[in-house]
Amino acid sequence: MKCVRLAIAQVNFCVGDIKGNTRKIKKFIKIARQKRSDIVCFPELSITGYPPEDLLLNRSFIEDNLEALDEIRKSTEAVVAVLGFVDIKDGIYNSAAVISDTKLMDVYHKQRLPNYGVFDEKRYFEKGSVTPVYKLGDIKFGVNICEDIWYPGNPTRDQAIAGGAELIINISSSPYHASKVQIREKMLQKRARDYKCNIAFANLVGGQDELVFDGHSCVIDNDAHVIARARGFEEQLLVCDIKINRLRNKNAGNIKHNVNISRNRVLSANIQQIDLRSKLKKNRVSLKEGLNSDFYDEYEEIFNALVLSTRDYVNKNGFQKVLIGLSGGIDSSLVAAVAVEALGAKNVMGMSMPSQYSSKGSIKDAGALAKNLNINLKRVSIKKLFNEYNKTLSPLFRGTKVNITEENIQSRIRGNILMAVSNKFGWLVLTTANKSETSVGYSTLYGDMAGGFSVIKDVPKTLVYGLANYCNCSKGKQIIPSKVINKPPSAELRPDQLDTDSLPPYEVLDPILKAYIENDLDIEGIVSLGYKKRVVKKIIKMVDNNEYKRRQGPPGIKITPRAFGKDRRFPMTNRYHT
Repeated sequence: MKCVRLAIAQVNFCVGDIKGNTRKIKKFIKIARQKRSDIVCFPELSITGYPPEDLLLNRSFIEDNLEALDEIRKSTEAVVAVLGFVDIKDGIYNSAAVISDTKLMDVYHKQRLPNYGVFDEKRYFEKGSVTPVYKLGDIKFGVNICEDIWYPGNPTRDQAIAGGAELIINISSSPYHASKVQIREKMLQKRARDYKCNIAFANLVGGQDELVFDGHSCVIDNDAHVIARARGFEEQLLVCDIKINRLRNKNAGNIKHNVNISRNRVLSANIQQIDLRSKLKKNRVSLKEGLNSDFYDEYEEIFNALVLSTRDYVNKNGFQKVLIGLSGGIDSSLVAAVAVEALGAKNVMGMSMPSQYSSKGSIKDAGALAKNLNINLKRVSIKKLFNEYNKTLSPLFRGTKVNITEENIQSRIRGNILMAVSNKFGWLVLTTANKSETSVGYSTLYGDMAGGFSVIKDVPKTLVYGLANYCNCSKGKQIIPSKVINKPPSAELRPDQLDTDSLPPYEVLDPILKAYIENDLDIEGIVSLGYKKRVVKKIIKMVDNNEYKRRQGPPGIKITPRAFGKDRRFPMTNRYHT
């Protein structure tokens, strides 16, 4: 039985930081070599970071990435390295470099370019057409990139069956959403089972703008057993000994093109074999078998995603501290808890800004939360400012009734204070609106929408409650006060106000929003689920009418299959309604 030692470098790269990314790659290559690895592989577009978006339109960016590849090449003594970069030929390609003992042996070009949801690769990249298989000692392996393995067929099928690859290395930058981790691993198991090959999946980890990458790199044997899995949401070098038996693929006889493999020859229209002229390492201590990590439960997984993305957005953009308006409500409480976990209590500042409509209970709850989290809390009353606004505007508003305008003034005063403090001290303001509010426009432009990063922008209100309870359970004590969790939600912008004055209960609202936004159901489809037509029509109209607000809001973390922004792009000027 043959054996190859594979190291998967699950690394947190930063888009555009070519020098910093190069240093990380060289560091992990060195560690992999010290562990006597035969192959070390890195995520998709390792050198540039993912996704580089319109940086790819800058010729000097491409050239710098190629220079970095050459620098990395020189550090690959006695190891095979597979890493992602941008290649340029007749166009630019999302590519994998295969380097063996300081020699660039081959470049693979990604064949399946995703162009849906958050992906926009056809805007930038040309499609690859050649499918290589590499020989390392007496084993054969193929390399492909992310989307290439998500669907049955080529290139994975050709590599494993026509090319005889016993191991497929898929380098990936697969962004996270809730439940995707298990779905992705089951897909990889199916590929391994169908093509009777081992699969190594090297995934990116870290936050990049709205996206968060969860890691969970893994190795799956040709019987579809997961033999190694990296931890989620953190960097790790996963090292695994893959034992390769001589089992041939049962489907080989069903392939339409039967080919005889011969070295350095094109095998079919798009199959190529390349001998890396390297040997497998011998005489080393075998690694212990077994999984390195298990999956998280639902709330822990999502909470970890929010923490990682918040930490990376703050740190990668050069901020030290964050500022949060603490109302005593559950949304701002959860955001504060995430921020403390991500950045440490000393880097999180709270601001309480009560008005004449703020309840004593909410003011007290904000103070209790700050004490539980050990964060600094400042209090600035907006009563006088609100009275001055009303006094100044009274000549203009004479003869009109008090309405939502005066409510929004309070929110905008608070937003102004937060941004003033942000400007003065260089702290990033974290906004606190959840997905339910963002969907229906239950938020104020230039008020509670003011800020630099929206932590729970893609978290429905019902999930906010689940995460708050998880936060308390995971710490074994009450971090978010029970009064915050149990009291009816309210913006507290007028006497005795409740969210249910304007919206259905969140237990009704959230499933309707999911059906419309994530599942693309129309009114009749949602009504068939058991909801009142009048309520459904009202909610859909609110969603459609508030696209202009969402366009002006800060970026936020994607944790559902379809988030606002790149995932869902609707025109602001729009007369079509379902």
